[in-house]
Amino acid sequence: MGARPQFPQFLLDDHEATASAVGEKAPRAADGALLDDYSRVVSSVVDRVGPAVCLIEVAKEVGRNKDAMRAGHGSGFAISPDGLVLTNSHVVHGAKSITARFPDGRGIGARVVGDDPATDVALLRVEAQDLPVVPLGQSGVLRVGQIAIAIGNPLGFQTTVTTGVVSALGRALPSATGRMIDDVIQTDAALNPGNSGGPLLDSRGEVIGVNTAIIPGAQGICFAVAIDLVRLVVGDLVRFGRVKRGFIGIAGADIRLPRRALSRLDLTEERAVHVLKVEPGKAAAKAGLREGDVLLELGGRDATGIAALARLLGSETIGVPREARVLRGSQILTLTIVPGESGN
Repeated sequence: MGARPQFPQFLLDDHEATASAVGEKAPRAADGALLDDYSRVVSSVVDRVGPAVCLIEVAKEVGRNKDAMRAGHGSGFAISPDGLVLTNSHVVHGAKSITARFPDGRGIGARVVGDDPATDVALLRVEAQDLPVVPLGQSGVLRVGQIAIAIGNPLGFQTTVTTGVVSALGRALPSATGRMIDDVIQTDAALNPGNSGGPLLDSRGEVIGVNTAIIPGAQGICFAVAIDLVRLVVGDLVRFGRVKRGFIGIAGADIRLPRRALSRLDLTEERAVHVLKVEPGKAAAKAGLREGDVLLELGGRDATGIAALARLLGSETIGVPREARVLRGSQILTLTIVPGESGN
């Protein structure tokens, strides 16, 4: 027999105590038995989704010097086998070249199908026919406290996984255009530069948001654009290359009205939009909407949250008067709002 390996004494003591208790030839526990339910959920999601998450490499001009290029990177994920990839607008906006690198080693050139800085969402096309894809879930059914899993490429470390919970729903976050992104999920799943554009997932491995922002210096406060809003944006990006939306000029958050208020005001829908900010000179302000109001209906349809309001402000609403039912204090008012076009 060969010489016994020379371990540090404290390791040797632990080893010998364990061996004497269970016997030198006791079989090691199966690796699967060492995983608890939480670990199994996360590992399963990563196994299924990880191959579809890519590193996005970009080159952008520095100032007005077309010969000077600055490299950058972010994350993205495939949503169709034939090459549609979701990422953040701020990752690819203005890029002169884009490459999507997948965990299987493929580096594929990409082009921008459409870009919406107002929601920080961009859709890319890569030349591939057999990409693994990430299924899109629903953010409207999320509850605070449920598992959130982020996969991305922070600081260039490809396929990095972090976990946490959904910390809050219906947050509003400023976009690169200065307008507010209304339907934002707050999570404590750790994000770092380079995570931008990657998926935030639920325990079933479905996308509930697109990771978009952190607060420098803060810990455990990270944000993702809710997937219900992203779905709406992607539809327009595919059709028009940009988002054509009605715009009334508010920032808001989802709210659930107390049952007592529903009964007293004879309302049937408990979900609505709490108006947090009204942009001066825009449609909502011209109609008399105020901060603190609760928007109940627009155009005769329930505004059951920010994502629902976005659906009610399609391109067909631009320039067309819409009646809005609004709760202000204890009174219900009817206002007439004429949506403008987003970006104008």
